[in-house]
Amino acid sequence: MADTKPKLIIFGDPRRKFAAESVERFVEFAEGKAQVLANCFRGSCELDVLKKADFAVVFGGDGTILSAARDLSQANVPVIGVNVGKLGYLAEFSVDELLDQFADIVSGNSLIEKRMIIRCCVMRDKEKMFCSTAINDMVISAGPPFNMVHLKMAVAGQPLAECIGDGVIISTPTGSTAYNLSAGGPILSADLSALVVTPVCPQSLSFRPIVINAAGIVDVELLRANAGTTLTLDGQISHKLQAADVVTLQKDQGAFLVVNNPLRTQWDTLASKLNWADKPKYTN
Repeated sequence: MADTKPKLIIFGDPRRKFAAESVERFVEFAEGKAQVLANCFRGSCELDVLKKADFAVVFGGDGTILSAARDLSQANVPVIGVNVGKLGYLAEFSVDELLDQFADIVSGNSLIEKRMIIRCCVMRDKEKMFCSTAINDMVISAGPPFNMVHLKMAVAGQPLAECIGDGVIISTPTGSTAYNLSAGGPILSADLSALVVTPVCPQSLSFRPIVINAAGIVDVELLRANAGTTLTLDGQISHKLQAADVVTLQKDQGAFLVVNNPLRTQWDTLASKLNWADKPKYTN
């Protein structure tokens, strides 16, 4: 008879005390309930190994989940995020919740949400210099010597705007609650197919963040750059830019598959972890 136990990939930093303890606790719990294929922390597993898994259980904070999700999106493996970090906005489960709900989590697809990701490339003299995917956002930052940069943006071949300032953030709905939110951008429902374009300290009072359809290719041309001007993806992957470079961004064919916690909604998470829509502190 075929083994019907779910196949799992684990991502957890063995050097971090709480992550290592949580992984050990889960592996003991999963014995006889699931088949643990490997711990694939920091890209230690090939794509063929990832594709064998039914789920990936990621122990850590948002950084660990973002790093794992870029690989897992190419393998079409749903992510169960377990928070052992500080904020853990993307980590939907505590360790206790994972153990309590494990049978329901792995029994079907009802809790899996499909979220868009983006692919970014840097073109220089019509030659592709760099390409990578991102779960949260693409950021172009001025960098040292910290003079303002000048960017020209277009969507689906149509001019959008020019931006003179410290840079720009182009965020997915998943990443709308990250750097985009801190820079004054809007919060998007995570299941949308859209992008948020948010300028960073623009030299204009009227350049406000804008939400655009993710169907078209976004081009960002650097009309003026600094020696340290940099493209950063998810705060983890970076590539130096120079004047006349064109950064292209489009919706990737892969997807970030997230296993949602049935005990809370996206809006509950916003309220509990970011104090969104918190009531005033009234006095008697």
